[in-house]
Amino acid sequence: MKLLSIAIPCYNSAAYMENCVNSLLPGGEDVEIIIVDDGSQKDDTPAIADRLAAEHPTIIKAVHQENGGHGEAVNTGIKNATGLYFKVVDSDDKVDPEAYAKILDRLKSLLDKGETVDMFLANYVYDKEGVADKKVINYKGVLPENRIFTWNETGHFKKGQYILMHSVIYRTALLKESGMVLPKHTFYVDNIYVFEPMPLVKSMYYMDVDFYLYYIGREDQSVNEKVMISRVDQQIRVNRQMFTYFSRINKEEAASNPKVVKYMYSYLEIITTISSILLILSKSKEALEKKKALWQWMKETDEAVYRKLRHGLLGISMNLPGSVGRGISVGGYHIAQKLFHFN
Repeated sequence: MKLLSIAIPCYNSAAYMENCVNSLLPGGEDVEIIIVDDGSQKDDTPAIADRLAAEHPTIIKAVHQENGGHGEAVNTGIKNATGLYFKVVDSDDKVDPEAYAKILDRLKSLLDKGETVDMFLANYVYDKEGVADKKVINYKGVLPENRIFTWNETGHFKKGQYILMHSVIYRTALLKESGMVLPKHTFYVDNIYVFEPMPLVKSMYYMDVDFYLYYIGREDQSVNEKVMISRVDQQIRVNRQMFTYFSRINKEEAASNPKVVKYMYSYLEIITTISSILLILSKSKEALEKKKALWQWMKETDEAVYRKLRHGLLGISMNLPGSVGRGISVGGYHIAQKLFHFN
């Protein structure tokens, strides 16, 4: 069995996918790299994937499928994974070689002692084009370092300090056990990926190393603000799935696993805020009606969770009345952008 399976979702990624793969190859025989060609047709992505698999047959698998979107490519990666642990690295991103080596060594060291963890965490870096001072997201002071721990030992996550796909390595069997299926043809499903398996996570490990280099800055990138506004319906779809899932978990886990529920609520709050702000930024009557409909749907689905979201600080700020209120909301959002470099 491989130690770590790494899925690389690729869609017309010929211009940069090989840089991503090259950053992962130093893992050698401890890793399997699963290149998922998600129906690419506009460039040489399929051919590059096949060539790399032929050059490194014991490390790289090339899987081709009809276009299903980023989430379906991740689903395929999980299905094809044989490693003990599982990681997603997007085709335009890469990993830091020193941090990568340290993480693999630590995973092997744990395994040699007969220990595994459900979730392994490391830092990620916003590698934003044109920005010299790269923003590093770490979990110092929130998570114990260099030892196995549980949710009960975690501290308070600050805004902008959430666990994202970039920072997380899951135990593969846990992902499969969760039954998570990411929706097809939908962006922003990485939020579901780090959200739904959380209640199953009982053991964690954190290393304070800057591992994942998250490239941000292409105009066509999914997290570009204009692109996000144009795809706001997909953001809402993700928001609704997370709300529905949290509504169930809130009832099932609140007593036995309160720190997980607290963390998941806080994450849901941020996602709902982003949905609301994007609809405000759309500046159309139709978008404002969609915002109203989203909050009404939440109220009808689970009024208790809705009320907590609606009457929390972020909920109040997202629902200030009139154009002045919307201006205040957008102003707060842009301040957060500068602080956290998230798009």
